[in-house]
Order: sequence, then C-alpha cells, then structure tokens
Amino acid sequence: MENIDIKKLQYPIGHFSYPAHVTKEVVSKWIHILEELPAILENLVKHLSDEQLETPYRPGGWTVRQLVHHIADSHHHSYTRFKWALTEEEPVIKAYEEKAWSSLFDAKTAPIEISLAYLKALHAKMVFLLRGLSSGELEKSYIHPDGNTRVTVKENIGRYAWHSQHHCAHIQGLLKRRGW
Repeated sequence: MENIDIKKLQYPIGHFSYPAHVTKEVVSKWIHILEELPAILENLVKHLSDEQLETPYRPGGWTVRQLVHHIADSHHHSYTRFKWALTEEEPVIKAYEEKAWSSLFDAKTAPIEISLAYLKALHAKMVFLLRGLSSGELEKSYIHPDGNTRVTVKENIGRYAWHSQHHCAHIQGLLKRRGW
C-alpha cells in the first residue's frame, strides 16, 4: 500500500457536513440511502472469506468484520436516538464508546450474518418511522453530551446516511485495492 493517503482511507467520502438549508427532497434522499444500506452492505461482504473479513480496511483500522458489526451497533443507537428525540423534550442521550464496543468478543468474532440480518430489520423499522414524520417532528432534537450539541432528527438522518456511505466506502476501497 505504497503512497496511500491514510486520511483518505479513514475518510474516503470526507467528513459529514450538514447543509445550511435542507429540503424535503434532501431528507428523502437520505432516507433512501438508509433504506438501501442493508442490501448494499450485504452485497459488498457476502462473498468474502473469513480471512478477508479479518483484513483491516486501512492500517490501524477495524477489520471488515468489525465494520459490519459496528454499523449495526451504531445504527441501533441512531434508531434509539430518533425515538428519544420524538418522545421526550430534548433529552440528553447516552453516548457510547464505539472503539470499546468494536473491541468486544462479538464484534471481533461473530458471524457477519447476525449483523446483516439485524440491519435489515432495523432499517425497515427506521425507514418506516422516518418516512412518516411531519416537518415539525423532523425539527425535534436531542442533546449529545459531547459538547452539549443539539442534534435534530433531520440532522441525525443526514449523519446516518453519511455514516452508511462512509463505511461502505471503506469496504469498497479495500476490495478495490486488494482486487477482491
């Protein structure tokens, strides 16, 4: 992997940037990305061998197996955050230590099929919920304890659409570099 920019490997699509003005069409596009994630991710990884699943997507990065399990864990949290924001008045959410979660036994060794199946069900529920929200509900929010940041439901949709594409790009890049 000579002359490869590590930052480009870490953020292949760049950092998330929330637009100043978000239209209904943009939100619909983000929801569509969330709807497609389970199938896209499964198509990327279903033919990989155990050895390939144990390959880090970049030097010092998570393995493909850990990425798949991380996506399921992270999107589980996102769904819960949507529910909290919709049912409570600006709740302060509980952050989680994603690196520690990805170091646990299940993230390192469990079959990826578990998280792939979970993502199918989770995203079906998530997309159904998000498509039914009113413009007022999209403006509801939670407080993230890191910096006491206010995050609207609408912004969280965008963040997790980005998150979906971000990690798929990690895997796509690895597959391309390795010729898999």
